[in-house]
Amino acid sequence: MVSRVIPVEPFDLVVFGATGDLAQRKILPALFRRFCAGQIPAGTRIIGAARSGFSTSDYREKLSSDLKQQVSEQICDVDALAKFLQLVTYVPLDATGEMGWSALCERISGAGADRVQVFYFSVGPTLFGPLAERLHSYGLTNAETRIVVEKPFGHDLASARDLNRTLASHFEEGQIYRIDHYLGKETVQNLMAVRFGNMLFEPLWNSQYVDHIQITVAETVGVMGREDYYERSGAMRDMMQNHLMQLLCLIAMEPPAKFDPDAVRDEKLKVIRALDPVEPYHIVRGQYAPATGAIGRDQNYRETVENQRSSTESYIALKAHISNWRWAGTPFYLRTGKRLKARSSVINVMFKDAPHSIFGEEAGRHANHLKIRLQPNEGITLSVTIKEPGPGGMRLMDVPLDMSFAEALGPKGIDPADAYERLIMDVVRGNQTLFMRGDEVEAAWGWTDPIIAGWQARGDVPKPYESGSTGPGDADLLLRRDQREWRGINP
Repeated sequence: MVSRVIPVEPFDLVVFGATGDLAQRKILPALFRRFCAGQIPAGTRIIGAARSGFSTSDYREKLSSDLKQQVSEQICDVDALAKFLQLVTYVPLDATGEMGWSALCERISGAGADRVQVFYFSVGPTLFGPLAERLHSYGLTNAETRIVVEKPFGHDLASARDLNRTLASHFEEGQIYRIDHYLGKETVQNLMAVRFGNMLFEPLWNSQYVDHIQITVAETVGVMGREDYYERSGAMRDMMQNHLMQLLCLIAMEPPAKFDPDAVRDEKLKVIRALDPVEPYHIVRGQYAPATGAIGRDQNYRETVENQRSSTESYIALKAHISNWRWAGTPFYLRTGKRLKARSSVINVMFKDAPHSIFGEEAGRHANHLKIRLQPNEGITLSVTIKEPGPGGMRLMDVPLDMSFAEALGPKGIDPADAYERLIMDVVRGNQTLFMRGDEVEAAWGWTDPIIAGWQARGDVPKPYESGSTGPGDADLLLRRDQREWRGINP
């Protein structure tokens, strides 16, 4: 099966922070792949902007080298690369000063009021305000202007509100695209299709039939290279408040009246507002330490951040409840951490046992289980109970009905589309469904802030856990108290 490609009209896209890691690894490779797929037409202008004093030819040479490392030749050949680079120019620019702004005006002049202009803020949040102010003062905006801002969207509720006010003073909410790459993953969007497009699941999607739900985002990497940021943020701010919160909203929200950006985001907001405060004994924080015989600086969090008294968590697990009619009494267990045994992002929907087993105790306990894999191998697995083959009585076993998207939906040898490809093209098309609204961001911080304030007031210290493990042992106790257990962390 080959996905349908719908080209867009020529547009302008300016990447502020064009020499940074995110632009090199994600944004520009995503644009290149969309160009190779035939979605980005000739006449499109891609402009890199950063403080580095590159010329356009120098930047193209650097970008060519980067793209050859990031994108397979099976997808984009040398000829395609040469054509793509002709769309790209570069402007040395100071986000907080005046250098380069006149040159940027010249590059995108004469576009017309109906031409889509995308300004991607691939920079720290402290530069969002100065960039927004200069875009307006230099007359670089029109009715079709969109800005894309990366997380973190603030450090707490107060700073998130300040950031939203700053952006709102220059742009309408419909022009602001707060990007969370998790929402661009094929499986995340398929979650909505599975729920709302199949009669099989939606009638069972409630506390009457669902025992509990687990959301796991596990990483094998540590914080090397992000020490300063991570020591200020920790796993709660870096992952739980945004990525896992978004997954929780999509799994728990009510069906929207229609598949419309504001209708979807209205329902996500209702989930956040229905979340109960989290009790202290329903929270486990951890900090990775060296495994036995481990070698390497990034095996020990405190050594990596050069703070032997650090109380920042690299792991967090918690039990959440949603106080509404659909989910009353159904616990949601969320966990995320660095330096765990495998890279894995999974949602596990654990259905309840049948109310009465006709097969007797020797058949064991069996319940249906829906596993939604976000990475690394995107797909959905439904576990069903069948009779174990062979004579000797009625013995039951669980078998998976598995759909791996890479195998089922993509031609062999071709990588599935990256989340940034989908999200950037949604910005160009003006579709905000997969982007967070300002009130949604503030509501998430409103739930998160009291949790952080609580452990700071108590002076809680994260529990150490071995690098390469599944996290601190207290996280297992969190579920065992409820006669449950975590699903394994597997690649």
